[in-house]
Amino acid sequence: MNIHEYQAKELLAKYGIGVPAGHAAMSVEEAVAAAEKLPGPLYVVKAQIHAGGRGKGKFKELGQDAKGGVRLAHSVDDVRKDAGEMLGNTLVTIQTGDEGKQVNRLYVTDGVDIAKEFYLSMLVDRASSHIAMIVSTEGGMDIEDVAHNTPEKITTITIDPATGFMPHHGRSVAYALKLEGALAKQAQKLAAQLYEAFTALDAEMLEINPLVETEGGELLVLDTKMSFDGNALYRHPDVEAMRDETEEDPAEVEAGKHDLAYIKLDGNIGCMVNGAGLAMATMDIIKLNGAFPANFLDVGGGATTEKVTEAFKIILSDDAVEGILVNIFGGIMRCDTIAEGIVAAAKEVELDVPLVVRLEGTNVEAGKDILANSGLPIIPADDLGDAARKIVAQVKEAA
Repeated sequence: MNIHEYQAKELLAKYGIGVPAGHAAMSVEEAVAAAEKLPGPLYVVKAQIHAGGRGKGKFKELGQDAKGGVRLAHSVDDVRKDAGEMLGNTLVTIQTGDEGKQVNRLYVTDGVDIAKEFYLSMLVDRASSHIAMIVSTEGGMDIEDVAHNTPEKITTITIDPATGFMPHHGRSVAYALKLEGALAKQAQKLAAQLYEAFTALDAEMLEINPLVETEGGELLVLDTKMSFDGNALYRHPDVEAMRDETEEDPAEVEAGKHDLAYIKLDGNIGCMVNGAGLAMATMDIIKLNGAFPANFLDVGGGATTEKVTEAFKIILSDDAVEGILVNIFGGIMRCDTIAEGIVAAAKEVELDVPLVVRLEGTNVEAGKDILANSGLPIIPADDLGDAARKIVAQVKEAA
């Protein structure tokens, strides 16, 4: 689960981490009120969307010459103007794709006199089963170019969760950032605080870009992104409450309500499968036969008729879907139960696209009989290869 920048800073501040003063705003009036609470005279007005590259982004409605999603305002009137231009408009960044994201929230912060910018991030390193702290002296909007062109300027420090954060990890961070004296001590303390926040909150990713040294010799988190392990959110109701469903795909949100794993893709053949590995294989074989999957959808091992019906509704909510391939291996889940669900779902949603079903496993013959006697134009398949060939052919024929 992702959260907004202002929410991430609120969480980090609870661990003693320095962040500039700031307030969230949902309207122009709230943005102005937020600025009036700050000392000024320099303010920063920041669009709050779940995507990076906001500073270099462009608003669809404002033209190419307009300023991006992070703006310096030199007066409260400037804050008012910027908020009016940003709220309700669509910000397109390198991470949003061409469709962009509508800006519904702003973050108005106090301006900071920056002496130097750094980069610091943390993530779970699956290869080593450690937590990786990644730092660079080259913070700012062009960190992707640094990673590509000068990777030697990026240092990775791994921390074993069994021993936790140790003093030498902090010293390594300060050394990699080329800090000395009081700033080095600040960096060591900051690294320890970030590790504590990362582990205590069950975070998956924390990125600070930039981490800045101010003219007054203070390290501050100027911008940050955080994401969390969804499986651990039950331990953090305060974090879960920060979820902004308007930033997520509506179909994915609906799927989550029914315990379905769904991700929208760019193809035209909808997939309903039980098991993540089988779903990946199904998508691969669709591509092997010259078409593209429209989604990843795993109904899991305990699919009911109601669950299968909801899965069909979610697949068909995508206007790009021109055919559906159901690929089920009945291990724990019986094929006859799945077949009953498919028939009920096809009738309820008034299916109007080709449907190919491949069943295998427990009670497979009973399942096939249910499909064959349903009176519906369901196309059976003998195996996965046969299923992929049939659905691709049906979609091409319908086109």
